[in-house]
Amino acid sequence: MTGPGFAFEVTHRLVDGPDGRSLGRVGVIDTPHGRIRTPAFTPVGTKATVKAVLPGMMRDLGAQVILANAYHLYLQPGADVVQEAGGLAAFMGWGGPTITDSGGFQVLSLGVGFKKILAMESRTVRSDDVIAEGKDRLAHVDDDGVTFKSHLDGSLHRFTPEVSVQVQHRLGADIMFAFDECTTLLNTREYQERSVARTQAWAARCVEEHERLTRAQPLRPYQALFAVVQGAQYEDLRRQSARGLAALGVDGFGIGGALEKDRLGEIVRWVCEELPEDRPRHLLGIGEADDVFAAVASGADTFDCVAPSRNARNGTVYHRDRRFHLTNGQYRRDFTPIDDACDCYTCAHYTRAYIHHLFKAKEMLASTLATIHNERYIVRLIDRIRDAIVAGEFWDLRGEVLRR
Repeated sequence: MTGPGFAFEVTHRLVDGPDGRSLGRVGVIDTPHGRIRTPAFTPVGTKATVKAVLPGMMRDLGAQVILANAYHLYLQPGADVVQEAGGLAAFMGWGGPTITDSGGFQVLSLGVGFKKILAMESRTVRSDDVIAEGKDRLAHVDDDGVTFKSHLDGSLHRFTPEVSVQVQHRLGADIMFAFDECTTLLNTREYQERSVARTQAWAARCVEEHERLTRAQPLRPYQALFAVVQGAQYEDLRRQSARGLAALGVDGFGIGGALEKDRLGEIVRWVCEELPEDRPRHLLGIGEADDVFAAVASGADTFDCVAPSRNARNGTVYHRDRRFHLTNGQYRRDFTPIDDACDCYTCAHYTRAYIHHLFKAKEMLASTLATIHNERYIVRLIDRIRDAIVAGEFWDLRGEVLRR
Protein backbone atom coordinates (compact mmCIF):
# COMPACT_ATOMS: atom_id res chain seq x y z
CA MET A 1 0.00 0.00 0.00
CA THR A 2 3.01 2.31 0.34
CA GLY A 3 2.82 5.29 -2.00
CA PRO A 4 5.37 7.62 -3.59
CA GLY A 5 7.42 9.70 -1.18
CA PHE A 6 7.12 7.26 1.73
CA ALA A 7 9.63 4.49 2.43
CA PHE A 8 11.50 2.80 5.27
CA GLU A 9 14.96 1.25 5.22
CA VAL A 10 16.88 -0.52 8.00
CA THR A 11 20.56 0.50 7.91
CA HIS A 12 22.02 -1.06 11.07
CA ARG A 13 21.03 -3.72 13.58
CA LEU A 14 21.64 -3.83 17.32
CA VAL A 15 24.06 -6.53 18.39
CA ASP A 16 22.67 -9.09 20.82
CA GLY A 17 23.02 -8.06 24.43
CA PRO A 18 23.29 -9.61 27.89
CA ASP A 19 19.54 -10.32 27.90
CA GLY A 20 19.67 -12.37 24.71
CA ARG A 21 18.68 -11.69 21.10
CA SER A 22 17.99 -8.08 20.21
CA LEU A 23 15.45 -6.78 17.71
CA GLY A 24 16.72 -3.19 17.76
CA ARG A 25 17.69 -1.40 14.58
CA VAL A 26 18.62 1.94 13.04
CA GLY A 27 16.73 3.09 9.98
CA VAL A 28 15.43 5.93 7.85
CA ILE A 29 11.79 6.84 7.20
CA ASP A 30 11.34 8.93 4.05
CA THR A 31 8.24 11.14 3.97
CA PRO A 32 7.04 13.87 1.59
CA HIS A 33 8.19 16.47 4.15
CA GLY A 34 11.62 15.01 4.90
CA ARG A 35 13.55 12.17 6.48
CA ILE A 36 13.27 10.73 9.99
CA ARG A 37 16.34 8.90 11.26
CA THR A 38 15.32 6.18 13.68
CA PRO A 39 15.21 5.49 16.57
CA ALA A 40 13.64 8.92 17.04
CA PHE A 41 11.59 10.76 19.62
CA THR A 42 8.43 12.48 18.38
CA PRO A 43 7.50 15.55 20.47
CA VAL A 44 3.75 15.91 20.92
CA GLY A 45 2.12 19.06 19.58
CA THR A 46 -1.42 18.14 20.58
CA LYS A 47 -3.23 21.14 19.08
CA ALA A 48 -0.66 21.84 16.33
CA THR A 49 1.78 23.27 18.87
CA VAL A 50 4.27 21.93 21.36
CA LYS A 51 3.05 24.01 24.27
CA ALA A 52 5.19 27.06 25.13
CA VAL A 53 7.73 26.45 22.33
CA LEU A 54 7.97 27.88 18.79
CA PRO A 55 8.22 25.35 15.94
CA GLY A 56 11.58 26.86 14.99
CA MET A 57 12.85 26.12 18.48
CA MET A 58 11.81 22.48 18.05
CA ARG A 59 13.95 22.27 14.92
CA ASP A 60 16.88 23.83 16.77
CA LEU A 61 16.70 21.26 19.57
CA GLY A 62 16.84 18.42 17.04
CA ALA A 63 13.22 17.31 16.69
CA GLN A 64 12.70 15.51 13.37
CA VAL A 65 8.93 15.03 13.44
CA ILE A 66 5.97 16.30 15.46
CA LEU A 67 2.77 14.46 16.37
CA ALA A 68 -0.57 16.26 16.58
CA ASN A 69 -3.95 15.06 17.77
CA ALA A 70 -6.78 14.39 15.33
CA TYR A 71 -9.46 14.53 18.04
CA HIS A 72 -8.43 17.96 19.32
CA LEU A 73 -7.90 19.47 15.85
CA TYR A 74 -11.23 18.07 14.69
CA LEU A 75 -12.95 19.92 17.53
CA GLN A 76 -10.83 23.08 17.24
CA PRO A 77 -10.20 24.75 14.80
CA GLY A 78 -11.67 22.04 12.55
CA ALA A 79 -9.93 19.78 10.03
CA ASP A 80 -11.29 21.90 7.17
CA VAL A 81 -9.41 24.96 8.48
CA VAL A 82 -6.14 23.01 8.65
CA GLN A 83 -6.71 21.67 5.15
CA GLU A 84 -7.38 25.16 3.78
CA ALA A 85 -4.12 26.35 5.36
CA GLY A 86 -2.19 23.76 3.32
CA GLY A 87 -2.10 20.92 5.82
CA LEU A 88 -0.75 20.46 9.33
CA ALA A 89 2.93 21.23 8.63
CA ALA A 90 2.10 24.50 6.87
CA PHE A 91 -0.61 25.48 9.36
CA MET A 92 1.75 25.28 12.33
CA GLY A 93 4.76 26.72 10.52
CA TRP A 94 6.77 23.55 11.04
CA GLY A 95 7.64 22.41 7.53
CA GLY A 96 9.01 19.00 8.54
CA PRO A 97 7.39 15.56 8.84
CA THR A 98 4.19 15.29 10.88
CA ILE A 99 2.07 12.53 12.38
CA THR A 100 -1.55 12.52 13.49
CA ASP A 101 -3.07 9.92 15.77
CA SER A 102 -6.53 8.60 15.00
CA GLY A 103 -8.36 10.25 17.89
CA GLY A 104 -9.25 6.84 19.32
CA PHE A 105 -7.21 7.23 22.48
CA GLN A 106 -8.58 10.70 23.24
CA VAL A 107 -12.20 9.85 22.43
CA LEU A 108 -12.09 6.93 24.83
CA SER A 109 -9.70 8.16 27.52
CA LEU A 110 -11.37 11.54 27.95
CA GLY A 111 -14.71 9.77 27.88
CA VAL A 112 -13.99 7.58 30.89
CA GLY A 113 -11.76 9.78 33.05
CA PHE A 114 -8.51 8.13 32.01
CA LYS A 115 -6.21 9.98 34.43
CA LYS A 116 -8.21 8.64 37.35
CA ILE A 117 -8.20 5.16 35.81
CA LEU A 118 -4.40 5.20 35.74
CA ALA A 119 -4.47 5.59 39.50
CA MET A 120 -6.95 2.72 39.77
CA GLU A 121 -5.05 0.17 37.68
CA SER A 122 -3.16 -1.29 40.63
CA ARG A 123 -6.44 -2.86 41.71
CA THR A 124 -7.16 -6.47 40.78
CA VAL A 125 -10.85 -5.90 40.03
CA ARG A 126 -11.66 -6.29 36.32
CA SER A 127 -14.69 -4.85 34.56
CA ASP A 128 -16.16 -4.73 31.06
CA ASP A 129 -17.44 -1.20 31.66
CA VAL A 130 -14.59 0.85 33.11
CA ILE A 131 -15.40 4.38 34.25
CA ALA A 132 -13.42 6.44 36.72
CA GLU A 133 -15.02 7.22 40.06
CA GLY A 134 -16.77 10.58 40.03
CA LYS A 135 -16.89 10.72 36.21
CA ASP A 136 -19.80 10.56 33.79
CA ARG A 137 -19.35 8.41 30.71
CA LEU A 138 -18.83 10.69 27.70
CA ALA A 139 -17.99 7.98 25.15
CA HIS A 140 -19.98 4.92 24.05
CA VAL A 141 -18.36 2.22 21.91
CA ASP A 142 -20.13 -0.09 19.48
CA ASP A 143 -18.85 -2.22 16.62
CA ASP A 144 -19.38 0.58 14.11
CA GLY A 145 -17.58 3.37 16.03
CA VAL A 146 -17.68 5.66 19.05
CA THR A 147 -20.26 8.29 20.01
CA PHE A 148 -18.80 10.91 22.32
CA LYS A 149 -19.36 14.30 23.87
CA SER A 150 -16.87 17.09 23.30
CA HIS A 151 -14.85 17.91 26.40
CA LEU A 152 -15.01 21.56 25.24
CA ASP A 153 -18.75 22.20 25.07
CA GLY A 154 -20.57 18.90 25.56
CA SER A 155 -21.72 18.69 21.93
CA LEU A 156 -22.35 15.21 20.55
CA HIS A 157 -20.06 13.70 17.89
CA ARG A 158 -19.37 10.33 16.31
CA PHE A 159 -16.11 8.83 15.06
CA THR A 160 -16.08 5.76 12.86
CA PRO A 161 -12.99 4.36 11.14
CA GLU A 162 -14.07 6.16 7.98
CA VAL A 163 -14.59 9.50 9.76
CA SER A 164 -11.19 9.26 11.48
CA VAL A 165 -9.42 8.66 8.16
CA GLN A 166 -11.37 11.47 6.50
CA VAL A 167 -10.37 13.88 9.27
CA GLN A 168 -6.72 12.85 9.04
CA HIS A 169 -6.68 13.17 5.26
CA ARG A 170 -7.85 16.75 5.65
CA LEU A 171 -5.19 17.38 8.30
CA GLY A 172 -2.61 16.18 5.78
CA ALA A 173 0.06 14.64 8.05
CA ASP A 174 2.74 12.42 6.51
CA ILE A 175 1.76 9.53 8.79
CA MET A 176 -1.65 8.78 10.25
CA PHE A 177 -3.01 6.04 12.45
CA ALA A 178 -5.95 3.71 11.92
CA PHE A 179 -8.85 4.14 14.34
CA ASP A 180 -8.52 1.71 17.26
CA GLU A 181 -10.11 0.99 20.61
CA CYS A 182 -7.86 1.81 23.54
CA THR A 183 -8.57 -0.39 26.55
CA THR A 184 -7.17 -0.29 30.09
CA LEU A 185 -5.63 -2.92 32.36
CA LEU A 186 -8.91 -2.93 34.30
CA ASN A 187 -10.83 -4.45 31.39
CA THR A 188 -11.50 -8.19 31.54
CA ARG A 189 -9.77 -10.74 29.33
CA GLU A 190 -13.07 -11.28 27.51
CA TYR A 191 -13.38 -7.60 26.73
CA GLN A 192 -9.77 -7.44 25.50
CA GLU A 193 -10.56 -10.28 23.08
CA ARG A 194 -13.57 -8.43 21.68
CA SER A 195 -11.56 -5.21 21.49
CA VAL A 196 -8.74 -6.81 19.49
CA ALA A 197 -11.29 -8.16 17.01
CA ARG A 198 -12.98 -4.76 16.82
CA THR A 199 -9.67 -2.94 16.25
CA GLN A 200 -8.82 -5.42 13.47
CA ALA A 201 -12.15 -4.82 11.75
CA TRP A 202 -11.80 -1.05 12.14
CA ALA A 203 -8.28 -1.16 10.67
CA ALA A 204 -9.56 -2.99 7.59
CA ARG A 205 -12.20 -0.29 7.14
CA CYS A 206 -9.54 2.40 7.57
CA VAL A 207 -7.44 0.79 4.82
CA GLU A 208 -10.40 0.73 2.46
CA GLU A 209 -11.29 4.38 3.14
CA HIS A 210 -7.64 5.47 2.93
CA GLU A 211 -7.23 3.80 -0.46
CA ARG A 212 -10.45 5.41 -1.72
CA LEU A 213 -9.39 8.90 -0.65
CA THR A 214 -5.85 8.42 -1.99
CA ARG A 215 -7.19 7.41 -5.42
CA ALA A 216 -9.53 10.42 -5.40
CA GLN A 217 -6.63 12.86 -4.78
CA PRO A 218 -3.73 11.58 -6.92
CA LEU A 219 -1.83 14.89 -6.90
CA ARG A 220 -1.62 15.19 -3.11
CA PRO A 221 1.48 13.95 -1.25
CA TYR A 222 0.99 10.38 -0.09
CA GLN A 223 -0.03 9.89 3.53
CA ALA A 224 1.17 6.68 5.15
CA LEU A 225 -1.30 4.66 7.24
CA PHE A 226 -0.14 2.85 10.40
CA ALA A 227 -2.37 0.27 12.16
CA VAL A 228 -2.31 0.00 15.97
CA VAL A 229 -1.58 -3.30 17.71
CA GLN A 230 -3.67 -3.91 20.82
CA GLY A 231 -4.06 -6.81 23.26
CA ALA A 232 -3.03 -5.35 26.64
CA GLN A 233 -0.74 -7.65 28.66
CA TYR A 234 -1.82 -10.90 26.93
CA GLU A 235 0.84 -12.46 24.72
CA ASP A 236 -1.55 -14.44 22.52
CA LEU A 237 -3.74 -11.38 21.90
CA ARG A 238 -0.77 -9.14 21.12
CA ARG A 239 0.63 -11.65 18.64
CA GLN A 240 -2.82 -12.25 17.13
CA SER A 241 -3.37 -8.51 16.71
CA ALA A 242 0.08 -8.00 15.13
CA ARG A 243 -0.36 -10.85 12.64
CA GLY A 244 -3.84 -9.73 11.66
CA LEU A 245 -2.83 -6.13 11.07
CA ALA A 246 0.33 -7.13 9.18
CA ALA A 247 -1.87 -9.03 6.73
CA LEU A 248 -3.59 -5.77 5.78
CA GLY A 249 -0.43 -4.48 4.10
CA VAL A 250 -0.36 -1.13 5.92
CA ASP A 251 2.66 1.20 5.74
CA GLY A 252 3.69 0.78 9.38
CA PHE A 253 2.46 -0.01 12.85
CA GLY A 254 1.69 1.57 16.18
CA ILE A 255 2.02 -0.32 19.44
CA GLY A 256 -0.59 1.01 21.82
CA GLY A 257 -3.07 0.19 24.50
CA ALA A 258 -2.59 -0.86 28.09
CA LEU A 259 1.02 -1.73 28.92
CA GLU A 260 2.40 -2.88 32.26
CA LYS A 261 5.50 -0.74 32.70
CA ASP A 262 7.68 -3.48 34.16
CA ARG A 263 6.81 -5.73 31.18
CA LEU A 264 7.07 -3.11 28.45
CA GLY A 265 10.12 -4.58 26.72
CA GLU A 266 8.61 -8.06 26.80
CA ILE A 267 5.30 -6.90 25.31
CA VAL A 268 6.98 -4.83 22.58
CA ARG A 269 9.11 -7.88 21.69
CA TRP A 270 6.02 -10.08 21.27
CA VAL A 271 4.62 -7.58 18.80
CA CYS A 272 7.81 -6.91 16.86
CA GLU A 273 8.50 -10.63 16.43
CA GLU A 274 5.25 -10.83 14.46
CA LEU A 275 5.57 -7.65 12.38
CA PRO A 276 7.32 -7.41 8.99
CA GLU A 277 10.92 -6.21 9.13
CA ASP A 278 10.50 -3.66 6.34
CA ARG A 279 7.87 -1.51 8.09
CA PRO A 280 8.43 1.09 10.86
CA ARG A 281 7.03 0.58 14.37
CA HIS A 282 5.88 3.46 16.55
CA LEU A 283 5.41 3.00 20.31
CA LEU A 284 2.62 5.28 21.46
CA GLY A 285 2.87 7.33 24.65
CA ILE A 286 6.35 6.29 25.87
CA GLY A 287 9.17 8.69 26.78
CA GLU A 288 10.95 7.66 30.00
CA ALA A 289 14.62 6.67 29.70
CA ASP A 290 14.30 3.10 31.02
CA ASP A 291 11.23 2.47 28.84
CA VAL A 292 13.00 3.80 25.74
CA PHE A 293 16.02 1.54 26.18
CA ALA A 294 13.78 -1.48 26.69
CA ALA A 295 11.60 -0.62 23.70
CA VAL A 296 14.52 0.06 21.34
CA ALA A 297 16.14 -3.27 22.22
CA SER A 298 12.80 -4.99 21.55
CA GLY A 299 12.37 -3.45 18.09
CA ALA A 300 10.50 -0.14 18.37
CA ASP A 301 11.64 2.64 16.01
CA THR A 302 9.87 5.83 17.08
CA PHE A 303 8.20 7.12 20.25
CA ASP A 304 5.95 9.96 21.33
CA CYS A 305 5.14 11.25 24.79
CA VAL A 306 3.65 14.41 26.33
CA ALA A 307 5.68 13.96 29.55
CA PRO A 308 8.70 16.18 28.70
CA SER A 309 6.58 19.26 28.00
CA ARG A 310 3.92 18.55 30.63
CA ASN A 311 6.52 18.01 33.33
CA ALA A 312 8.33 21.17 32.26
CA ARG A 313 5.20 23.31 32.63
CA ASN A 314 4.84 21.95 36.17
CA GLY A 315 8.43 22.89 37.01
CA THR A 316 9.90 19.39 36.77
CA VAL A 317 13.12 19.19 34.74
CA TYR A 318 15.36 16.33 33.64
CA HIS A 319 18.98 15.91 34.69
CA ARG A 320 21.45 13.21 33.69
CA ASP A 321 21.33 11.89 37.28
CA ARG A 322 17.72 12.53 38.27
CA ARG A 323 14.73 14.82 37.80
CA PHE A 324 13.89 17.65 40.17
CA HIS A 325 11.39 20.43 40.80
CA LEU A 326 12.74 23.89 40.01
CA THR A 327 10.04 25.45 42.17
CA ASN A 328 11.67 24.09 45.33
CA GLY A 329 13.21 26.74 47.59
CA GLN A 330 16.71 25.23 47.42
CA TYR A 331 17.09 26.59 43.86
CA ARG A 332 16.40 30.23 44.74
CA ARG A 333 20.13 31.02 44.83
CA ASP A 334 21.40 28.20 42.62
CA PHE A 335 23.25 29.95 39.80
CA THR A 336 24.17 26.81 37.87
CA PRO A 337 22.39 25.51 34.73
CA ILE A 338 19.75 22.81 34.98
CA ASP A 339 22.35 20.32 33.74
CA ASP A 340 25.87 21.42 32.90
CA ALA A 341 26.22 18.45 30.52
CA CYS A 342 23.24 19.59 28.42
CA ASP A 343 23.75 21.48 25.15
CA CYS A 344 20.31 23.14 25.00
CA TYR A 345 19.70 26.88 24.71
CA THR A 346 18.28 27.05 28.24
CA CYS A 347 21.30 25.45 29.89
CA ALA A 348 23.68 27.63 27.85
CA HIS A 349 22.09 30.93 28.93
CA TYR A 350 20.03 30.58 32.12
CA THR A 351 20.40 29.40 35.70
CA ARG A 352 18.22 27.37 38.00
CA ALA A 353 17.77 30.48 40.15
CA TYR A 354 16.41 32.51 37.23
CA ILE A 355 13.97 29.84 36.10
CA HIS A 356 12.92 29.25 39.73
CA HIS A 357 12.14 32.98 39.91
CA LEU A 358 10.10 32.81 36.70
CA PHE A 359 7.97 29.96 38.04
CA LYS A 360 7.40 31.71 41.35
CA ALA A 361 6.48 34.93 39.52
CA LYS A 362 4.16 32.93 37.22
CA GLU A 363 5.96 34.21 34.13
CA MET A 364 5.19 32.36 30.89
CA LEU A 365 8.88 32.26 30.02
CA ALA A 366 9.36 29.66 32.77
CA SER A 367 7.42 27.06 30.79
CA THR A 368 9.28 27.91 27.60
CA LEU A 369 12.76 27.55 29.08
CA ALA A 370 11.93 24.37 30.98
CA THR A 371 10.25 22.81 27.93
CA ILE A 372 13.20 23.58 25.67
CA HIS A 373 15.45 21.75 28.11
CA ASN A 374 13.22 18.70 28.67
CA GLU A 375 12.47 18.19 24.97
CA ARG A 376 16.15 18.53 24.10
CA TYR A 377 17.05 16.07 26.85
CA ILE A 378 14.88 13.25 25.47
CA VAL A 379 15.60 14.04 21.79
CA ARG A 380 19.33 13.99 22.54
CA LEU A 381 19.07 10.77 24.55
CA ILE A 382 17.48 8.92 21.64
CA ASP A 383 19.96 10.48 19.22
CA ARG A 384 22.72 9.04 21.43
CA ILE A 385 20.97 5.67 21.41
CA ARG A 386 20.86 5.71 17.61
CA ASP A 387 24.54 6.60 17.35
CA ALA A 388 25.43 3.95 19.94
CA ILE A 389 23.70 1.20 17.94
CA VAL A 390 25.74 2.17 14.87
CA ALA A 391 28.95 2.22 16.92
CA GLY A 392 28.19 -1.06 18.72
CA GLU A 393 28.00 0.72 22.09
CA PHE A 394 24.28 0.53 22.91
CA TRP A 395 24.60 -1.79 25.89
CA ASP A 396 27.36 0.31 27.43
CA LEU A 397 25.26 3.45 27.00
CA ARG A 398 22.22 1.75 28.54
CA GLY A 399 24.27 0.74 31.56
CA GLU A 400 25.71 4.23 31.97
CA VAL A 401 22.37 6.06 31.70
CA LEU A 402 20.33 3.70 33.86
CA ARG A 403 23.00 3.58 36.57
CA ARG A 404 22.57 7.33 36.86
